[in-house]
Amino acid sequence: MAQRGHAVTGTSPWPALWALVVGFFMILVDATIVSVATPAIMADLGADVASVVWVTSAYLLAYAVPLLITGRLGDRFGPKQVYSTGLVIFTLASLWCGLTATVAQLIVARIVQGLGASLMTPQTMAVITRTFPADQRGRAMSLWGAVAGIATLVGPILGGVLVDGLGWEWIFFVNVPVGVVALALALRLVPDLPTHVHRFDLLGVALSGVGMFLLVFGIQEGQTFDWGTIAGPISVWSLIIAGLVVLAAFVFWQVRNRGEPLLSLALFRDRNFSLANAAITTVGFTVTSMSFPLMLYAQGVRGLTPTQAALLLAPMAVISGLLAPVVGRLTDRHHPRHIAGIGMVCFPVALFWLATVLVPEAAIWQLLLPLTLIGVASAFVWAPIASTATRNLPMRHAGAGAGVYNTTRQVGAVLGSACIAAMMEARLAALLPGTSGHAEAAVTQLPPAQYGAFAAAMGQSLLLPAGVLLAGLVAVLCFAQPLHLRREPAGAAVAGD
Repeated sequence: MAQRGHAVTGTSPWPALWALVVGFFMILVDATIVSVATPAIMADLGADVASVVWVTSAYLLAYAVPLLITGRLGDRFGPKQVYSTGLVIFTLASLWCGLTATVAQLIVARIVQGLGASLMTPQTMAVITRTFPADQRGRAMSLWGAVAGIATLVGPILGGVLVDGLGWEWIFFVNVPVGVVALALALRLVPDLPTHVHRFDLLGVALSGVGMFLLVFGIQEGQTFDWGTIAGPISVWSLIIAGLVVLAAFVFWQVRNRGEPLLSLALFRDRNFSLANAAITTVGFTVTSMSFPLMLYAQGVRGLTPTQAALLLAPMAVISGLLAPVVGRLTDRHHPRHIAGIGMVCFPVALFWLATVLVPEAAIWQLLLPLTLIGVASAFVWAPIASTATRNLPMRHAGAGAGVYNTTRQVGAVLGSACIAAMMEARLAALLPGTSGHAEAAVTQLPPAQYGAFAAAMGQSLLLPAGVLLAGLVAVLCFAQPLHLRREPAGAAVAGD
């Protein structure tokens, strides 16, 4: 079976990738866009905070939990078919979200929307792996990575504009025409790739699904329940521990399964695949967590509206998008540890810099400078790590590998959301002992005399993701030289190991 890009499709693989990233961008924006609309949803549907939090939590759970399984579905039935199915589900669920009249209906619709997104996400990486030659995947992954990075930043901005201008329903209605266009492009431009006959490991599916649900739910909702009791004897920590135990049982079963396991652990024998998954976990942690302290500072201390606060992130998105093609070309020609290393050094430096300027009297330009450096770091992180993870994947396991990669990224994001909330509360309790401790509550009742302490707490909280990134930097520096560079003549690429 052909395994290189043009041999599979007979044409350039770029149109197919552009078609796929339209839908990929849409589903990633939806992971963050709702946060800005939360007050409007509460007011219109008469919901309380505990209920409306599930509008986001339900989507993220339904998105993250099945990723290991949906990646394997792409190998079995074809990435185009699974992606298109997920896109139809996502688009119809978006329409359903906008038409709901109660918060309960909205939560159910968001679960369906998350399932559609979970079907789509691994297929974009799998198509890159199966249609682009190894020495061109850096440029392809630069587009994929730029979309992933920019989408997480655009969500709050787009959400603010739509809520202020048209109403909260339009953060969902806008997906419908985009989804229709994305489906037409996918059906026309994405090739029908060869499928591989897989017998589904039903016990593996059950163990991975239950384990991921317990782990992600426990981490994600820990803050809501103050890391204590949820109901009766069930506590947050019991769910997390149970999730880890079930996932350990899943790994044990994958080792012992003499048939065809859901997840081939042989993937992790590839040093770069394992290290890239570790690195992207820290990046997912950071990208999700860093915006919370910044947004609370901007609105609570600087008095910016949600839209104005979100616009502070615009330079990051612009710089990351502009640099992505350049970084993609460099990624194909040079050792990934050098390219990704630049981003993994710039990222914590920029966060530390930002932490030092989060003071009440800081000028806006003082905030924009470190945020711009974060945009540079983002450009140098996504493509090299993603392409390093997938360059050596066997074609028959491209979907499974993409599922693992996106699962670790999403688990990192869930960890980032939970840990930054705990960090902000701890710093507020230390610097503002008279407040409630909850950052979101504290910011709504913040007197000017407390601006300095609140800003300091938010700045100190940013040191957490900066520290986590150092673990990712270690992983990146341990990358091995890709095979396609080893085969090039001396001097054609930067020397590796």
